[in-house]
Amino acid sequence: TKLPTCGNNMAFTLYSLIQAAILCINAVAVLHEERFLSKIGWGVDQSVGGFGDEPGVKVQLMNLIRSVRTVMRVPLIAVNSVCIVLLLLFG
Repeated sequence: TKLPTCGNNMAFTLYSLIQAAILCINAVAVLHEERFLSKIGWGVDQSVGGFGDEPGVKVQLMNLIRSVRTVMRVPLIAVNSVCIVLLLLFG
């Protein structure tokens, strides 16, 4: 017996995983601190902690967002360009 298939052949590939990761990194990279993050209580002044205290999850996420925005800005331009070219060439 033949199994029913969808009209289009959508495969779960390594490229689709990489593309999903790039989309998530792009989403983090475009978050604006004053316009979006401060409205939900994740602004710059919210991350005040004492000396020797373990930083909470919120502070660690804010540090991750700042790091991604700082470090990944230029590489994301190149990676996005490569993804666009690959999509144009191979569909």
